[in-house]
Amino acid sequence: MVLELGKYSFGIGDRFGCQGKAQLQAFVEAKEAGVDVVPVWNKSYREHSTIKTEPESVRREADSAVAALNWKAPYFVDADHINSGNVDGFLGSSDFFTLDVADAIGRAADSQSLDDFVKRYSSYVGDLEIPGVEKKIEVTEDFLRTIAGKYLYAVQQAAELYQRIAREKGDDCVIEVSMDETNAPQQPAELFFILAAIADCGIPAQTVAPKFSGRFNKGVDYVGDVAEFAAEFDADTAVIREAIKRFDLKPNLKLSVHSGSDKFSIYPAIRRTMRRFDSGIHLKTAGTTWLEECIGLAEAGDTGLEMIKEIYGEAYRRREELAGPYATVIDIDQDALPSPEEAAGWNSDAFAASLRHDPNEPRFNPSLRQLLHVGYKVAAEMGERYHQALREHEGTIHTCVKDNILERHMRPLFLEVEA
Repeated sequence: MVLELGKYSFGIGDRFGCQGKAQLQAFVEAKEAGVDVVPVWNKSYREHSTIKTEPESVRREADSAVAALNWKAPYFVDADHINSGNVDGFLGSSDFFTLDVADAIGRAADSQSLDDFVKRYSSYVGDLEIPGVEKKIEVTEDFLRTIAGKYLYAVQQAAELYQRIAREKGDDCVIEVSMDETNAPQQPAELFFILAAIADCGIPAQTVAPKFSGRFNKGVDYVGDVAEFAAEFDADTAVIREAIKRFDLKPNLKLSVHSGSDKFSIYPAIRRTMRRFDSGIHLKTAGTTWLEECIGLAEAGDTGLEMIKEIYGEAYRRREELAGPYATVIDIDQDALPSPEEAAGWNSDAFAASLRHDPNEPRFNPSLRQLLHVGYKVAAEMGERYHQALREHEGTIHTCVKDNILERHMRPLFLEVEA
């Protein structure tokens, strides 16, 4: 069976595997409102390693939520940001594979492969016009060789990884090629020929995650020129549409936006592009469900509030350790962080208001939110104590998790009507 990803899909990470039903309820209510969004549970090797879980736990969570809510539509479990060193552990439980080849970008393929690529696409030398892209793309042999030199080896590595997966799964999986965790964004012209290489290498990609301009920090809004992003996203969508026709790529190929949660300022631009091109999107989120657990604990008061204060205090003391692995995707202003002693004096409303991402709330503290975003390791070290708190305050947390996905993310992307 060839698995096909729907037009709109949404990656839902869940650090501790306890919010599957709350997450899926958002998809149920979106469907009732008239929009089909495919849930994709995702959890990376790094997160599994930190929390001491196994990939199979994500499959169990997804299947349990689907059964509990009688969900009849498709859903997936994503082996998030996998590579050749860790893919084997995900093969049995995953049916969506995010092939992370960012580390291979810039490494040169062998000279014969480079020569073959330039020769194959030499017919494009001249002015390349792509419908929907305002500027013509000037293609020269040097331009083709530069792109191949930068990206061809990375695509070849993705192909090897895909072949490893296909030997086990056949067509029973969805493939994404991810190039977002790199320093420089790919320009639309580069993306066009990257897609050509993906087709040449026989990768049946259904989503591709390029690096966009601006910063996509964890758990907070987009940092950058929104107009520049809008133009780039528009052009990339046009490029994908044209590349599908020219290179015989999968017809449902679409853009994937990583660290897409909370990027409220660019959602209108994404929505306009989707409507202009009648295109889809895969929006990947991760740590925001964990943050909603924290907010739910704070709002619950009593033992829940005390636990989140304890977690924050420990995260504050270990902030350099916790932030280190995420240094390229967070910007914490140390001076803006309240001391643990100050936070200890807050009531439920004050803590929740500081943590919840509400741009209109003057007490919202992006630095506190980012620190707690990477502070899930502290909760993991609490073990059963933390899980007991989640069970004790399940009702409050369920509402926070569901409303965050549905109201802050799905509604502006898929449900709001243009004025």
